Amino acid sequence: MVLEGSAEAVSSHSLTLRRTCVQNGRFYPSAGDSLLLTKKPVKYGELIVLGYNGSLANGDKGRHRSRLALYKRPKANGVKPDVIHHISTPLMSKALSDRGQHSISYTLSRSHSVIVEYTQDGETDMFQIGRSTESMIDFVVTDTTPGTNSSVDGQTAQSTISRFACRVICERNPPYTARIYAAGFDASRNIFLGERAAKWRTPDGLMDGLTTNGVLVMHPNGGFSEDSTPGVWREISVCGNVYALRDSRSAQQRGKLVEMESNILEDGSLIDLCGATLLWRTSEGLLRTPTLQQLELLRQEVNAARPQCPVGFSTLAFPSLAQRGMVEKQQPWVYINCGHVHGFHNWGFRKEKGGLERECPMCRRLGPYVPLWLGCEAGLYLDAGRPTHAFCPCGHVCSAKTVQYWSQIPLPHGTHAFHAACPFCGTWLTGQQGFVRLIFQGPLD
Repeated sequence: MVLEGSAEAVSSHSLTLRRTCVQNGRFYPSAGDSLLLTKKPVKYGELIVLGYNGSLANGDKGRHRSRLALYKRPKANGVKPDVIHHISTPLMSKALSDRGQHSISYTLSRSHSVIVEYTQDGETDMFQIGRSTESMIDFVVTDTTPGTNSSVDGQTAQSTISRFACRVICERNPPYTARIYAAGFDASRNIFLGERAAKWRTPDGLMDGLTTNGVLVMHPNGGFSEDSTPGVWREISVCGNVYALRDSRSAQQRGKLVEMESNILEDGSLIDLCGATLLWRTSEGLLRTPTLQQLELLRQEVNAARPQCPVGFSTLAFPSLAQRGMVEKQQPWVYINCGHVHGFHNWGFRKEKGGLERECPMCRRLGPYVPLWLGCEAGLYLDAGRPTHAFCPCGHVCSAKTVQYWSQIPLPHGTHAFHAACPFCGTWLTGQQGFVRLIFQGPLD
């Protein structure tokens, strides 16, 4: 795995010529080698897990993190299909799979298996994603708990994400096309589809199949921009073909082949692993995305306007982007059903509503009363607009275009359900629109 900022991200050519010493984990090149280090590594794109707002609750650690930048590897590790074997006995099947070569095994019956051997592909890089913490997995992803900005511990809750969920294959030459495939290779470099897995022979005599809970992909219409609209969710097969969704995630009957669509990832493509949803951002798309520094400037601009609580007349201020989870004294709160922004107060409870709803002192509308949090994951923003809207009911704040886009997207949930959710925390959206325009008292209006 090549992580952003790592020494491994430098090209193999420069590695062979570099004369350096290492001090405190940093490279110090000689004068003649400084030119080699100025060349930026090729960045294919980034994968961002929805629901974490910039980092895992306990911090990003190694391969288990909320986002991963994919860089061109020093040496290609991609693979491509090569030889097909029809095996009639389990012993021969095991012998083939133990040769240390990448392969996909399709078990058709107890006495018949098809094994497709894969060979090295010097033109591509492979990145594997899944729940397993074994070394062949580049990006460790666990089930996301909506509304908590945390993941489910695989030891305490049964996960629906496959240990070897999917793989992304990136071309090493321009335009650096990235493709998504269901399933990843395990420690023995094998993908195994058992008797009960959905699998079939293709018209050209090859084999293909689907994983147990499936890998779903949605490509946005119009790219990931202010004018984007949601696309249609599809299922990706082990060989990268595109199919309509099954009746349920684990159904054995595959959907209809969608010949006019491909497994090529586009800027803004969503990948659902049945427990976590990932957003793919291309390197070009990220150049159009606001940076954390820009989001911080927007926060400072809002606070500089000194918005006030219309009742208590206290000055409100959004906490820093690094401050998460702990509500501060000056933090703004909002009545979700109307959008009026206040400071925190204890009045307005309605006992008949179980204390969950309050009456807005400005318009008398009843509804949840929650603190406002700025969305910190810049890769989820469609533009650098002012933070004027909030998702309902969680209170995450971002630009109007961003809330309008994400509130339209039905994200997979469970075996066959879909719900729009806040991309920053994963909370299901409520209300007619799923968001509200914030009404500040003062110059911000």
